[in-house]
This record gives sequence, structure tokens and C-alpha cells, in this order.
Amino acid sequence: MVRRFATLALLGLFVFANASESGVLSSRAQRSFNAGKFAKGYSQLERALLASRKEADLRSEGRVLITLAQVRTISLDLDLADSLLSIVRSDVLDNNSATNLLKSKAALANARGNYGDAAKICSSANQDSVKKADDATQGAFYGECAIAYAGSRRNSDAEESLKLVGKATSKKGGFYAYVAAQMADLNGDSNADSLYKAAEEKSIQGNKPYITATILYKRSQLKSTPAKEAEDLKLRCKNAFELMGLPNNSKRCAE
Repeated sequence: MVRRFATLALLGLFVFANASESGVLSSRAQRSFNAGKFAKGYSQLERALLASRKEADLRSEGRVLITLAQVRTISLDLDLADSLLSIVRSDVLDNNSATNLLKSKAALANARGNYGDAAKICSSANQDSVKKADDATQGAFYGECAIAYAGSRRNSDAEESLKLVGKATSKKGGFYAYVAAQMADLNGDSNADSLYKAAEEKSIQGNKPYITATILYKRSQLKSTPAKEAEDLKLRCKNAFELMGLPNNSKRCAE
């Protein structure tokens, strides 16, 4: 069971059971993303996609496409993420991959601020299939759903999804705190910053630079954050994303 932030689930990456070329490249990409080396990881994933097509493995191809789309989503290349998800052949996916596909679509809608659309994706999911996915995958899916429901003012559904995040991961974990903070932020709750700070501490401890930098950005946007502190948060956020190879995120922090 995952007890801390799960970059593996966050990005939809999979540890391949075989030693295929696509599997080896995907595993290398996973390590790059975990270290905050997004440009390098994305290049490795592009090579993994070509390898999966050479291997004629539609399931592996789908997994890599989902991961590429999620990286494009978190790097704010939303139209490209959409185009990648549109070519995934959902009929060949296993439960983990299918749940990750739904999570990816919900995450893209959330990133665009289309919380109602994301909530519809979550509501349409086959819960029996979701429950058959592993804990990390379930946690990531329910995390996006909690955000979607909170953003569309379906608070009871949001709280239920947050409970499922805690069940799949841990209520004491960083991912749970991160989701709870985003829910509070969307609802305008005064405790959003304290929740973000708790998630930030756990993210730093778990060495998850992307999550840490994202939290810095979100804290800088809170109305309760003093102007001087907000400027410091944005500078730290800008520098972190720039060093990760995420220019769109860095630019947003500088605005």
C-alpha cells in the first residue's frame, strides 16, 4: 500500500513485468520523473512508444500514451494531452490502465477548470472495475474525482471520494493532505493554506519536487497569503519548475 506521494500513480506509469524494450524504457522514464527530470523522462517515453509499436503490443502502447498525456497535462500542454488520450484504444486495457485512462481524462478536465466535465467522467466509471485496480491507481483516480466534485460544488461526493483516497493510500499520507488542501482551496476554506503546508512538508520529505513546486504555486495564489510571501513562493516555484524542465509551469509561476 502506498503511504506517501505516488509519482508512479500520479503519472500513470507502470512497472512492466517483462524485459521488453518498451518496458525497460518506461522504467527508466519512471525513475527520471521521480527525480524531477521531466524532459529526460518524456524523451524516454517517446522512445518507449516507438518500441511498443515495434513490438505490436497495444496494451503497452496504451499505457505509454496515457503516461505521455498525463505528463503533458501537468506540464500545461493541454491540447496535446487531449490528442494523446484520443488515440488510446480503451478496449485493450486492463483494469489498472482503464482506471488510469479515466483518471487522465478527469485530470485534463480539472486542469482546464471544467470540473463538471471531470465529475461526469468520475460518475460514469464502473466502480467494480475501479476497485479491481491496485491501491495507488485507485487513490490517484479518487483524488482527481474529489477535486472534480469539489470544483463542481458536489461536496458530499467530494468528501466520499476523499475517504476513498484515504482508504486506498493513507489519511496520514502526503497525497491525502494534498487532495484535501485542493478541495479546501476550491471551496474557499480558510484552512487551505495549513493543509497545503502539511502536504508541502510531506512532499519535501518524500522527495517529490513536482508536487512541492505545485503546492508553492497554489499557496502563492491564495487570497490569505501576504503579498511579500506570495512573491517569495512564486520565485521558488519558478526556479524549481525551470530546473525540472517544465517551462510552462515556470512561466505561470512568474506571472
